[in-house]
Amino acid sequence: MASSTNTPCAACKFLRRKCQPECVFAPYFPPDQPQKFANVHKVFGASNVTKLLNELHPHQREDAVNSLAYEADMRLRDPVYGCVGVISLLQHQLRQLQMDLSCAKSELSKYQNFGITSHHGLIAATAAHNHVFHHHHPQMGINLISTSRDHHYHHQFYPRGYQQQLLRGLDAGPNNYDAGSFFAASIGQLSQFQQPRAATGDDRRSIDPS
Repeated sequence: MASSTNTPCAACKFLRRKCQPECVFAPYFPPDQPQKFANVHKVFGASNVTKLLNELHPHQREDAVNSLAYEADMRLRDPVYGCVGVISLLQHQLRQLQMDLSCAKSELSKYQNFGITSHHGLIAATAAHNHVFHHHHPQMGINLISTSRDHHYHHQFYPRGYQQQLLRGLDAGPNNYDAGSFFAASIGQLSQFQQPRAATGDDRRSIDPS
């Protein structure tokens, strides 16, 4: 409807008529947008626009006027194709973007599948390496156990006191300790540990049942 100052809308001003309070153009063609109505009138005609707006609900009229104004503007810019040319161009761009997106997804899928395959191959290679290692070195664990066992038996065969005496003798050096006396004493101590076993054997042989 017309403004409170009775300023005619752009449509009524263009048509050189008085703008009535119930004017159907007033809400959509304000006085400061004269070119908008001029384009719509030139392409569609004022009477056709009036008929179209009267057939629509009030909440639909604004969208209809905006659509008519855009179509009229594009028709004046491109009399051959009008807005159809713009729509075709946008549809072509949309299809191109969809193709680019599909190609990007395909490339991404290849990289993802390559990563999964590489991961599985690494796991298989590691398992094969472990199998070959255990196949060619089955005695390594046994050797480690045997070495530890020999070390334990060595400490059991030489008593702790004898080991300490041996270390002190080596630390004293050849000037302070006679090597022959040291080894003689060592043999004597070893014979002490072996003597009970030999004496036991002699005792068995000395027993005569007769």
